[in-house]
Amino acid sequence: MNSKFRLAKTVSTFTNPPIICIPLFIIICLTLSINNLWQFPLLEFISIIFASILPMAIILYWAERSGNDKDISKRQDRPIPLIIGTVSYFIGFLISRFLGLNDFLTFLFLCYAINTFIVMLITTKWKISIHTTGLAGPVCALIILLGPIGTLFAFLYPILIWSRVTLRKHTMSQAIGGGIYGFIFTAAEMFLFIFLFNLNVPNIYPFVHVFGFILAIIFTPAVLGIFVYVNYNNPLIFYLVEIIGFCFFMAITPIDVVIIYCLISMVSILVGYYAGEKFSWYKIIC
Repeated sequence: MNSKFRLAKTVSTFTNPPIICIPLFIIICLTLSINNLWQFPLLEFISIIFASILPMAIILYWAERSGNDKDISKRQDRPIPLIIGTVSYFIGFLISRFLGLNDFLTFLFLCYAINTFIVMLITTKWKISIHTTGLAGPVCALIILLGPIGTLFAFLYPILIWSRVTLRKHTMSQAIGGGIYGFIFTAAEMFLFIFLFNLNVPNIYPFVHVFGFILAIIFTPAVLGIFVYVNYNNPLIFYLVEIIGFCFFMAITPIDVVIIYCLISMVSILVGYYAGEKFSWYKIIC
């Protein structure tokens, strides 16, 4: 096992949705309880139980009993773990609602339940990446709450794409598509809930600003994915598209969005360079 493969496996392990959500939910809960830190222990307890420990424990038990690996690599075996996740998140929503906990966290649970259920439906036909979807959801929540600070965790997105493709757990389109789905649907649902239920969620970033950040995060990985899909390895055209993207963001988005676009693009390009010729991004950027 070479060093790149070992690194890809390590990245994949620590970005498993029930694991990566632990540090991300700590930040989310700290942010939500910043004016009353006494709320934090309860918010974090509910989060870690229903977003991490409960679904992970049940899924690992089921995987062991059914002879599956921890990643549940076979697409046809994934609906059951996804149903388990959906039920756990929905219970978290109901308990949070019953206890009158923070509206943002409460409806983030509902968002998780809906998105996981949709992923289950997609998985019956196409093996969308649960890893990249699971990263995008809480990162999107952090972007809504913290703006550019929240986007710092999105730097993991192109790295995770490389990891899942290198480990041959997903195709390029499945890995990229999971992140795009997670970012867009989480943002759309959270702002829809805020509007429909008149939720008490002060000091969040506006939808247009959040959507700008999301576009900045997914733009370069999506462009690279399209080039891979059509088998078009032309670095000159790729960098021309990147320049057009830069001009687009400069023209219509705030400067912090432009900076995130540049940083995510650089990370994506560096990932391609590091991965080498065996990774399809390499021939596009070199």
